[in-house]
Amino acid sequence: MDSLQRGETTTSIGRIKPELYKQKSVDSQDGEQEDVKTSGKLNLTLKYDYENQHLIVTILKCLDLPAKDFSGTSDPYVKIYLLPDRKKKFQTRVHRKTLNPIFNETFQFPVPLDQLSNRKLHFSVYDFDRFSRHDMIGEVIVDNLFELLEPPKEDTIWRDIICVKTGRRLKKRKTTTKKNTLNPVYNEAIIFDIPPESMEQVSLSITVMDYDR
Repeated sequence: MDSLQRGETTTSIGRIKPELYKQKSVDSQDGEQEDVKTSGKLNLTLKYDYENQHLIVTILKCLDLPAKDFSGTSDPYVKIYLLPDRKKKFQTRVHRKTLNPIFNETFQFPVPLDQLSNRKLHFSVYDFDRFSRHDMIGEVIVDNLFELLEPPKEDTIWRDIICVKTGRRLKKRKTTTKKNTLNPVYNEAIIFDIPPESMEQVSLSITVMDYDR
């Protein structure tokens, strides 16, 4: 586990000018948003260290988490990635028997300012279990990092923790259509962005269909 980095001071040199860096956000999805179920709230702060080119993320607390243990409480902790990179991961300490954990833990991601528009923060909230697989409580994805860092900005940021449901279709992809053939050759790579810790809960369904205009 990467060590925590605490008590770092930031140096503000000038102001962020989003118009110089804005690009289309990664992993954007088209279509209507489906109804989602929430599992509490996550509270955090964001700062940018211009001198060292670090995004500084402080996870403050969670509120109203669901009870995952028979005792009516949970043992929550949070994992954090700066997408699309999943090699560098941070994790908070586990807080025992609480549905409203206070973390106050700070982490730093080295990232150039002009790359922020292509990055997203991914938070996964878990219930620790000593003897079995940890239960995933939910997740939070924070994008539009420029807008959140540009003054005037919120002192703290609140986001709903979204439940990760099993048996729900997360994403759909299609190949190209091959016409007038019974032996189509595709040679197409299809990529799904799935957190490593969620792989055991994910299944792949492949459907072959005949296209008819």
